[in-house]
Amino acid sequence: MGSSLGLILCLPILVLIGIWIKTTGSGPVFFRQARLGRYGQNFTLLKFRTMNFDKEIEGKQFTPGDQSQVTRCGKILRKTKLDELPELLNVLRGEMGLVGPRPEVPRYERFFGGEFSQVLGIRPGITDFASIQYRDEEEILSRSIDPEWTYVHEILPDKLRMNASYSKRVCLRVDLQILCLTLRKLLC
Repeated sequence: MGSSLGLILCLPILVLIGIWIKTTGSGPVFFRQARLGRYGQNFTLLKFRTMNFDKEIEGKQFTPGDQSQVTRCGKILRKTKLDELPELLNVLRGEMGLVGPRPEVPRYERFFGGEFSQVLGIRPGITDFASIQYRDEEEILSRSIDPEWTYVHEILPDKLRMNASYSKRVCLRVDLQILCLTLRKLLC
């Protein structure tokens, strides 16, 4: 219900962003990428395209911290998180929730064992405590000498700890708290 309402309310914004992307670059409006869903099942995540279109690299993993292919409008969409609005379609299809651990790309599945195995038992979401904490993740990674190492050894384990903690206390009150914190971060 929340995603349907969100899609209806955001429809004019979605259309305007789609037109902006099409008039400032080539390729499709949407970026699609395989992500880990609940119980480790892959699904196709939808986002607005924020990078230059290149058939050779389409759908492949973006190198953490690499800003060289991000378009001018893509920088704005990423900064404001408007590139994630199409994920409401993933919520509508039942692949994601509004709140839940952000879905990772399949190549990081090996990190979801042991103490983090319960994280994959939760439906992934558009926002969570980790995405609030790491809102500036791309900036952190762009300053790193080795962004992949920084992501795998510092950021991802911290995100997984937050998501494991969330998995033990999933409830409407916590979800509403996360939604309010997210809105506050986006508006400030």
